[in-house]
Amino acid sequence: MSTVPFPGERPATPVPTAAAREAAGRTRPPRGRVRPSAAVVRVVVLALGALLFLVPFLSMVSGSLQVAADPSPAGLLPGAGETTLDNYRAIDEAISLGSGLLNSGIFAGGVILATIVFGSLAGYALAQLEFRGRGAVFALALLVQVVPFQLLLVPLYILVARDYGLADTHLGVMLPFLINSTAVIIFRQYFLQLPQDVFEAARMDGASELRVLRSVALPMVRPALLTVVLVTFIGPWNEFLWPFLVTKEADQQPLAVSLANFITTLSGQVANPTGAVLAGACVLAAPAVALFLVFQRRFTSTDIGSSVKG
Repeated sequence: MSTVPFPGERPATPVPTAAAREAAGRTRPPRGRVRPSAAVVRVVVLALGALLFLVPFLSMVSGSLQVAADPSPAGLLPGAGETTLDNYRAIDEAISLGSGLLNSGIFAGGVILATIVFGSLAGYALAQLEFRGRGAVFALALLVQVVPFQLLLVPLYILVARDYGLADTHLGVMLPFLINSTAVIIFRQYFLQLPQDVFEAARMDGASELRVLRSVALPMVRPALLTVVLVTFIGPWNEFLWPFLVTKEADQQPLAVSLANFITTLSGQVANPTGAVLAGACVLAAPAVALFLVFQRRFTSTDIGSSVKG
């Protein structure tokens, strides 16, 4: 039979045989599979990046255990030379690590508690209640985030320390941080994703808005509570400038402020000032590192997920 096409007729496309399809499958990598060379390059780049970020922590831990400061590259590795815990004893005797940790814990814990309370109330109102100006209030919450805190230091100090007389008190340290606009936005995004039928059913049963928030909304947004705790903790725990301004008594200062005072006034009293400072820095960083290790998946997912799916 002739295979010549008639005038105007398109030639038939040859059907590939099974052997041809098998050969093409061997030469073409499956879709979505990463080539071995690309995977190796990715692993090497990630390993170098991780090492780059780990070097300061290794240097801090190593320096806190050294008898004398070692500025050589070998001093970056823990256990490279003679090690001792005298630096931790020296910094504890100079500034009382326990008192500093307690003040930092009170500061961070009070801020977290107030942030959850006020953030959930404001977020629920912006998500579930209808009132005039709701959009403007939400826009204001977004706008507050772009205002540098340093611009507010002087009026806040006058208001808190002079007018309210709250200098050298835990409340005075916590007061500017009790309301966090980021927490308000996070709670609002979570509450917006909840089904409205649940709220309507609770209201029909006679529950007030506070009862609906406490008994219905909050149990359904437990991931939001953890997100707010993780986002809020690091700021107050590492805060230095505001506590430094409003606390002059050593027994009221968080650990970050106590370490700064040690560097400026007390470092000459110890045999290894650098090691003592690094020992204090290790103690200050330990709770934050532990929190990250326990909730590292939440750190890498909740900040993004909260703005996408609540």
